[in-house]
Amino acid sequence: MQKRILIVSQEISPYTAEGHIGESALELAKVIKKNKGAEIRLFMPKYGCVNERRHQLHEVIRLSGVNIVVNDIDQPLIVKVASIPQARLQVYFIDNDEYFQSKRILTEKNKSLVKDNDERMIFFCRGVLETLQMLGWSPDIIHCHGWFTSLLPVYLKEGADDDGNKLYYNHPVFKNTKIISSFHNEGFTGSLNKSLVEKMKFDGFEDSLLENLKTPNHQALISLASRFSDGIVFESEYKNDEQLKLAYKENTPVLESADYTQYYNFYQNFFSEELV
Repeated sequence: MQKRILIVSQEISPYTAEGHIGESALELAKVIKKNKGAEIRLFMPKYGCVNERRHQLHEVIRLSGVNIVVNDIDQPLIVKVASIPQARLQVYFIDNDEYFQSKRILTEKNKSLVKDNDERMIFFCRGVLETLQMLGWSPDIIHCHGWFTSLLPVYLKEGADDDGNKLYYNHPVFKNTKIISSFHNEGFTGSLNKSLVEKMKFDGFEDSLLENLKTPNHQALISLASRFSDGIVFESEYKNDEQLKLAYKENTPVLESADYTQYYNFYQNFFSEELV
C-alpha cells in the first residue's frame, strides 16, 4: 500500500526566498516521491509575502471557517492550496488575517523576532492538524522542518480539550501517524514571548509538561520537539549533543546527515521498523 508522507515546513521554495529550509523541504519531497513512490503533501504558513496571483493560490472553502482558540481568543482558520506543477506536488497554506497578513516571515527588518511568533506558531501547528482532520487524509509520517513547527509533535500527542480528552491523538486520522522532526542550522537568538506556557495551558497542557518552555528559546523548543518525535533528523551537518544523547537514551531513530541516499534508507527503515 502506498505510504502517505506529510512535510510541514516553516518555509517551502518557491514561495519564500529566505534560508535553505524551504529548498531542502522541497527537494526532500521530490526525492521521496521519486524514489519511494509515496503520496506526498506539504504544509506551510501563508505569509503575506507569498504572491497568491503568481503562484495561483486559491482558498479551499470547505476547509476554511473553523475557529482555533489561541490565548482564549477565537481565530479563524483559512486554508489555501497551490501546486508545484514541475514537481507534481500539492501545497497547503495555513492563513489567518491576524497572524499572517504582514509580509514578515519570522523576523522583522532589524532581525528581531516577530513579537507574536508564539501565537502564530500555536495557530499554525494546530491549523495543520485541524486541516488534516477535515481532509480525512491520514499521514503515515508527518515530517516537520524548522523551529516554527516544533510544537506540532506535542500538540499531536498531548493537546487536550477542557474535559481532558485528547484533541488529535485519538482521532482516527492520526491512528497510525508517526512524527519526525528535522533540526536545521537556522535557529534564533533570544526568546519567544514568555507567556507561551500560559497560552498553551488553554489546550490542556500541564505545568510539568511545559517546564522547559518557561524560557522559550531555540534550545527549549527543539528539546520539546525531540521528546515527542518518533524520529529525529539533524540537517546540513547540524549537530546537538544534548538532543543526540536524549534520542539514543530513548531509542529514537536518528539520521545525522542530509545525504539523500541516507534519507531514503532512513525512511525505508522507519517504514519497516516503526510503521508495522
